[in-house]
Amino acid sequence: MKPVATNKAPQAIGPYSQAMIAGDLVFCSGQIPLDPASMEIVGETITEQTDLVLTNLAGLLEAAGSSLQQVVKTTVFLKDMSEFAAMNEEYARHFGDHRPARAAVEVARLPKDVRVEIEAIARTG
Repeated sequence: MKPVATNKAPQAIGPYSQAMIAGDLVFCSGQIPLDPASMEIVGETITEQTDLVLTNLAGLLEAAGSSLQQVVKTTVFLKDMSEFAAMNEEYARHFGDHRPARAAVEVARLPKDVRVEIEAIARTG
């Protein structure tokens, strides 16, 4: 296994790696809407936060030798399931025609009280 570290995504804020490569797969830790430079939360709406989460995820995947187009599965954690449609619209904008497997769940609370967190598994190379 090989850890992935990049300044194109927020630094880990706990005892974990931004991502791990195992064989030809990359397992990305959950991304929240943190600006990688300032480590501050960006965006108030679910659309703004989802945009930054997926931008951060794309940067992390790039550092691992992958891309959003190589994502096999995502898990979306939402603070409020009533925001699913707005999140889904932004998610579709980032993924285009690519449709990875996905689970979406509502949770009681997310780190730093953000509205959305997304983790992913992707192929490398």
